[in-house]
Amino acid sequence: MVGRFMQRFYVFLIFLFLYAPIIVLIVFSFNSSKSRGHWDGVTLKWYLDLFRDPQIMKALYYSLVIGILSSAVATVVGTGAAIGIDNMTRFKKKMVMNLTYLPVLNPDIVTGISLMLLFIFVNMKLGFLSLLFAHITFNIPYVILSVLPKLKQLNRHLYEAALDLGATPWTAFKKVILPEIMPGVVTGALLAFTLSLDDFVISFFTTGSGVSNLSIVIYSMARRGINPKINALSTLMFISVLLLLIIVDRRMSKDQVKGESRV
Repeated sequence: MVGRFMQRFYVFLIFLFLYAPIIVLIVFSFNSSKSRGHWDGVTLKWYLDLFRDPQIMKALYYSLVIGILSSAVATVVGTGAAIGIDNMTRFKKKMVMNLTYLPVLNPDIVTGISLMLLFIFVNMKLGFLSLLFAHITFNIPYVILSVLPKLKQLNRHLYEAALDLGATPWTAFKKVILPEIMPGVVTGALLAFTLSLDDFVISFFTTGSGVSNLSIVIYSMARRGINPKINALSTLMFISVLLLLIIVDRRMSKDQVKGESRV
């Protein structure tokens, strides 16, 4: 009994340590005072000012456009790459998977500087396109890693059976393979969008003047002092990412239950 209580208390302390700063940020986003030293009452003023700020609204526009486009392209490319990797021989698959893990494990600052140097080398102007290509690049491995487990669970004879019954390769893929791996595809797309929305380091090195996402705007605002609008913006970003992660987790749980019921 005491041991179980200590385990729960230890877990509680860990989560308190991790989430206490976020809780403080959320609480002070409703503080009517600009000062963090005292509490003057509850207000939604900073949220209203947030949506009236043209700089933040422009950054929100770029964040959503870059996030949607990069996650869509990365999902298509990553799904195709996952299918290709799954059909490789064991040695080639292991070699390609090591290359796939490398961008995931690589520090963001190394990836950002490398992409910046690449864009400068090919004479691409840093701006919207360079930021979009950078986000597509670092999102693709996460989509591959989300789709591959679903391909491993797939019955390989289903595709061959569809071909034997007269379906074309595209029809067999669309009607048989894609519905089976769709949970992994959706998970990869949501994960890619979340990572794109949350990225700062790679975006900082690969964007140009006039194009900034929310992370860069928050950084530039924080350098001039803590503005209460930063608390409100960070709160909304945290809630958005949290909702997306909950959706991903629920989809994965449903898929796991469905797989166990089939067995």
